[in-house]
Amino acid sequence: MAQSEVIPLPRSWHGHIKSAFIHAIALTAAAFNAALGRTATQGSKLARIQARLDRANHEIALLKEEMRLKDARFRRVNPHRRPHYRPIERMQILQLRAARGWSMSQVADAFLLSELTIFTWQQRIDEEGDGALLQMSDPVSKFPDFVRAIVQQMKAFFPKMGKDKIAQILARAGLHIGATTVHRMIKEKPKETIAEEATEESDEAAPPRVVTAKRPDHVWHVDLSVVPTSAGFWVPWFPFTRLQRWPFCWWIAVVVDHFSRSVVGFAVYKKKPTSVEVRTFLGTAISKARKAPRHLIVDRDSIFDCPGFISWCKRKTKNPPRFGAVGKHGSIAVVERFIRTMKTECTRQILVPFRAKRMRRELGHYATWYNEHRPHTYLEGRTPREVYDGLSPANSKPRYEPRPNWPRGSPCSSPQTRIRGKPGARLVLRISFYEGRRNLPVIELKRVA
Repeated sequence: MAQSEVIPLPRSWHGHIKSAFIHAIALTAAAFNAALGRTATQGSKLARIQARLDRANHEIALLKEEMRLKDARFRRVNPHRRPHYRPIERMQILQLRAARGWSMSQVADAFLLSELTIFTWQQRIDEEGDGALLQMSDPVSKFPDFVRAIVQQMKAFFPKMGKDKIAQILARAGLHIGATTVHRMIKEKPKETIAEEATEESDEAAPPRVVTAKRPDHVWHVDLSVVPTSAGFWVPWFPFTRLQRWPFCWWIAVVVDHFSRSVVGFAVYKKKPTSVEVRTFLGTAISKARKAPRHLIVDRDSIFDCPGFISWCKRKTKNPPRFGAVGKHGSIAVVERFIRTMKTECTRQILVPFRAKRMRRELGHYATWYNEHRPHTYLEGRTPREVYDGLSPANSKPRYEPRPNWPRGSPCSSPQTRIRGKPGARLVLRISFYEGRRNLPVIELKRVA
């Protein structure tokens, strides 16, 4: 083709090029998820491993792009007008530098600081007094700094935990500390973050209920939800959503015991299950529990509000299903609260698998951890398994007392327990992860010399 020949572009092509670009990205993402789904179920073992690696690399690339955009905005702010890092954040930056093996220039570039600032922080690690990075004080009622470090480490490692949940977990590990004290120790966080955590941390209250659960397996809640295999369902073309079925999402059925808040059972489906499939799942849950509930509480979905399901409930539970009132406390709020917690602590923290077997395994690990290791606010810091099986709660055992001058007979944060050993115990935080899942922490406190 001669250089003088020019192919004309369509009229007003520039009017749609930007929206077409967004459409192309969304279509590529949908095709990428569909291809990963086929590889995860039909490919060889090596192909499945490669698919998981490709998906992880894709997620890392997206996170890097998010960080790049945020850093670009931050760099446009005059350095003298940027907010300062708080003392505990400076120490955490130096800890991260030690863990990553970064040079001063790498730290300065990552956190938009000067090398001289990093050098100054490094020289002031061991300082004491008002100008130190970490200040020490010894009032009788004040916890030592290592307790504050433990609380801040837990908040840093598990940012979704609120002050009540942190206090409950530490009480189960032997350190009784009030939720307000925990809040003071982590109040260096921005105000908007604290407000968000306060919303996340509060479990459902105990308002009056029409059906009162008097024992385990007395009242069960059943509900369905969808878990996307990618970050969401939105696409830029009509009808602005992807199909709510595999490989774009999983359908999850959940049964929660009202009295103990224990997860009785769950099931995974590639598409919205039928009423017969849900009945089969509930029959399996009843067989596993070796007892049918007195009442089943469900919503008004067509798979529940049908003659087949109603007659099945009458045979199994001797009562028709009770339909929850949408928007009212004590109806379907219990299972909906669990589903929100499951998504926050599990499915949004992992790469959601494309294979049903792996998805059931991930949900099984979470359900076991939720029942056995996660304290519940409604249960006053006990775990669902402790209430379901009638076990002695871990937060009622003798506690550690890190304040050396604290009177032995003085009360502690609830629940009240005796002191284990002598006051002035020095403790270290030990975190393990259930089945190696980083989103399922098991917290322990160990006494050190």
